[in-house]
Amino acid sequence: MACVSAGAQKPAESTCKPLYLTFDTGHMDIAPLIAEVLKRQGVKATFFAANERTKEGDGSLGDHWAPWWKARAAEGHEFASHTWQHDYWRSDLAGSPVRFQVRPSAGPQAGQNLTWSAKQYCESIALAANRLTSITGKKALPIYRAPGGKTSPTLLKAAAQCGYKHAGWSPAGFLGDELPSEKYPNAVLLKNALANIREGDILLAHLGIWSRRDPWAPAVLEPLIVGLKNKGFCFATLREHPDFKGWITSHGG
Repeated sequence: MACVSAGAQKPAESTCKPLYLTFDTGHMDIAPLIAEVLKRQGVKATFFAANERTKEGDGSLGDHWAPWWKARAAEGHEFASHTWQHDYWRSDLAGSPVRFQVRPSAGPQAGQNLTWSAKQYCESIALAANRLTSITGKKALPIYRAPGGKTSPTLLKAAAQCGYKHAGWSPAGFLGDELPSEKYPNAVLLKNALANIREGDILLAHLGIWSRRDPWAPAVLEPLIVGLKNKGFCFATLREHPDFKGWITSHGG
């Protein structure tokens, strides 16, 4: 990672404070604008993807959006799974072998409560990871993010046993684009983020939230990045995060 001081002609290694910007999939309507901001600002991010319903095309991991993902790979971003149908963990089920109740929010089983084995949960993670690898030509990282951040120790153990470590986000890194804009306008979210984000935080936003009336991105994204840079922060992907770097290396990442 490198920072540029005021008036510097070249990037130089410095003591800039790293942050880890991540995006989960969404309706994708604002994805091209987010990509423009990241490219303009020279920021690399980590994208967690499920095959979610989109405003345009055949799902966020469908053929329509495949060129968008491939272009992000060429720019040096990283990718990881968010489970295939954005499958929410709801509970651990009693008994042996290990089983979970899950509820997909996308795909033909959206809204249904399903009973899955640990193997089925792992297959859902792998399906999105393999699709990302296929369409980008870049191997997805061996980490994943459970939809909504909802997990249990048993779920995390099952995912780790099949090669995927869970990556959540920092409390201050919740950037609020899921919240209703009537109560949490963009100006308030930007102010809170600039005040509360600290070195090492993992930041979370989405590639489009259906329910938010006043979209958070790209309106807040660029002012936030500029403001954080001005406070001495720099950006890296989760490949470089101290909690994941060793895991990624040892699990074929």
